[in-house]
Amino acid sequence: MKAIALISGGLDSTLAAKLIKNLGIELVCLNTVSPFCLCNHPSSTGCLHGAAQVAKDLGLKLISVNVSKEILEIVKKPRHGYGSNMNPCIDCRILLFKKAKDAMQQEGASFVITGEVLGQRPMSQKLNTMRLIEKESGLEGLVLRPLSAKVLEPSIPEKQGWVMKDKLLAISGRGRREQIAFARELGVNDYPCPSGGCLLTDPEFSKRLKELMRHDQLDLDNVWLLKVGRHFRLSDKVKLVVGRNEKENERLLNLARGDDYLFFPNDKLAGPTSLGRGIFNEESIRLSCSITSRYCDLNSAANADIIYRKVPGTEDKLLNVSPIEEKELIGLRV
Repeated sequence: MKAIALISGGLDSTLAAKLIKNLGIELVCLNTVSPFCLCNHPSSTGCLHGAAQVAKDLGLKLISVNVSKEILEIVKKPRHGYGSNMNPCIDCRILLFKKAKDAMQQEGASFVITGEVLGQRPMSQKLNTMRLIEKESGLEGLVLRPLSAKVLEPSIPEKQGWVMKDKLLAISGRGRREQIAFARELGVNDYPCPSGGCLLTDPEFSKRLKELMRHDQLDLDNVWLLKVGRHFRLSDKVKLVVGRNEKENERLLNLARGDDYLFFPNDKLAGPTSLGRGIFNEESIRLSCSITSRYCDLNSAANADIIYRKVPGTEDKLLNVSPIEEKELIGLRV
């Protein structure tokens, strides 16, 4: 008997996979990645690092599917709505289960296991919602939730005797004490993101995302930018992102695409790199230099020399500007 194990890199999915593997079921791990995945050890595309480590530790094959474009379309208009912020959890879960169904067919598997715990997530882990997600993904009855199996109706794998039901658990609710205790019992000691996570549940990130959508600028390149720096809306067509530290300055350089503008102080000043995206004119260039100047170490100087260039060009230009006033800056901050 073979099953597809949905693996996020978090504690619950790790426990579910290990429990079922210990019952003698052959497992293939499936992980989906997107720019919204939040993890203590993220890769450039999401939580793949954590999932890959779990699969390696368990000695299991890992299938990784990038769903970034599909998730972006869901975020724009989720059929089942948003959670408390911009999180379309139900639609996202349906997509994940559809990918699991595809993997079942490719791998010759008979069912799917997940680390879901009844009642733990307010939007996607209620009983009626779980049933809805199974039905709309075409996996009705074929999803086994080992951590909560004893408080749920038996799935087909249980009814058919494919798994030893008495070895499954009865965890429910939002607490994590039982999972942590079970982790010790199984010898699972390293779980970098115990409860997983998604940037779409973060209020600050969601605020930036909504602003991007209002200006009809939601694409993957702009989503990656949302995760970096201080954000300023200069006009309907122009946005500026200012790095907060050396790491973010380097990240902005890497995220720059054709026709973006880069702003940074001359070699005599310490300060940020700023990335401008949109249709620039002389006014927006000067304003970007002034904002960049605001975050430079001016050493009591009234003005700063700010260098700027248009990507991918190598020609640097310079403006001597005074830092923007705080009152004006507040009005531009996203």
